[in-house]
Amino acid sequence: MTLPENVELTELDGGLQVVTETVPAVRSVALGLWVKTGSRDETPAQAGVSHFLEHLLFKGTDRYSAIEISEYFDGLGAMTNAATSKETTHLYSRFLDEHTEAALDLLAEMFLEPTFPDIDSERQVVIEEIAMYEDEPSDRVHDVLADAIFGDHPLGRRVLGTTEVIGSIPIPDISTYHQERYRGSNLVVSAAGSLEHERIVELVRTHLQPGGGEIEASNGGAPRDAANLCFYPKETEQYHICFGAPGIPRNDDRRFALTVMDTIFGGSSSSRLFREVREKRGLAYAVGSYSEQFADRGTVAMYVGTREDNVAEACEIIGHELASLRTDGVSAAELLRAKEHVKGRLVLALESTPGRMSRNARSALFGTPLLTLDELIGKTEAVTLDDVAELANELYAPERISAACIGAEESHFREAVAPVSEGLAG
Repeated sequence: MTLPENVELTELDGGLQVVTETVPAVRSVALGLWVKTGSRDETPAQAGVSHFLEHLLFKGTDRYSAIEISEYFDGLGAMTNAATSKETTHLYSRFLDEHTEAALDLLAEMFLEPTFPDIDSERQVVIEEIAMYEDEPSDRVHDVLADAIFGDHPLGRRVLGTTEVIGSIPIPDISTYHQERYRGSNLVVSAAGSLEHERIVELVRTHLQPGGGEIEASNGGAPRDAANLCFYPKETEQYHICFGAPGIPRNDDRRFALTVMDTIFGGSSSSRLFREVREKRGLAYAVGSYSEQFADRGTVAMYVGTREDNVAEACEIIGHELASLRTDGVSAAELLRAKEHVKGRLVLALESTPGRMSRNARSALFGTPLLTLDELIGKTEAVTLDDVAELANELYAPERISAACIGAEESHFREAVAPVSEGLAG
């Protein structure tokens, strides 16, 4: 793999990869420990264990209690957190360069040697997090859409899992999951900022010694190919609505055209959905589109939150804009504006050391090309009107579109979806 300037990659014995990017103008380091494990690697009986384990990394090790971990990082002036997605879990910190060894030492111990104390209190914390999420329908509806698109496929399950699993999964099962997944060939250490690559490699060799062995491939298999409508009844002030369909994987070269298309359709404040739904008609405060890419597939989706009286009109506009995108394409002016918008976001994202650290980590984890900024801009500028039209007709074909909604009455929503897909209204 050809790497951008200032980026270096070393693979250690056992398969652990260390990727760094030197950023001369800063005095800090953003450091992340990543594992290619997330909610898609769980069985239904493990639903939520990856995220629960992320919480437990902070609860204590042989040397430090939870409060001592907090005091340690506070004493370094560090910002420390963790995150779990459908395909990854990572623990990260940002700190002054002079504290690199101290921070890596503790992060490594937390990552590989948690002792799982106070697990019952943390069960309640995560169960409260799930309950909080249930009270946020504008967030929850995206998981309902994943269920509509992927069904029983692991990508259809939410990252937080279920209260039943979190409330009952025993410590030995959590420990076994940790030992089986947090192995060298499944791990990446990524750092960006004021650093020397060989020094980071030396510190990783000293402080991070994961077990070896092969890792089972991510759960999957072929997704179902039938569109579906999922309704989640809840008394809310608004109906929270998503439409979406299977997308493209993260390695697909069409991802650049997809980003441009999404920007035009609903991914910016000058996008078609934002203009038509919010600016012209005032039907919603929140409206837009987005895409996700996974190792072997992806999603394209859109969201609107609106009151019951506006549901039919909002869906009619979305259906009209989707049809226009497929049949009429986009204008040259829209294409140019979207390209400049995408290029601007790329540059801004890469001016952040945590952003660089995360990008490099995902590239190493999934074997995707690590393009330079100039290459990213070049790929974006190369997107044509025909590229966008071809992708819109493929991904947003009516028969591929699934729907999800959280609201008071399913029949009211089902009656409104015909302009998007007549098949969903049946």
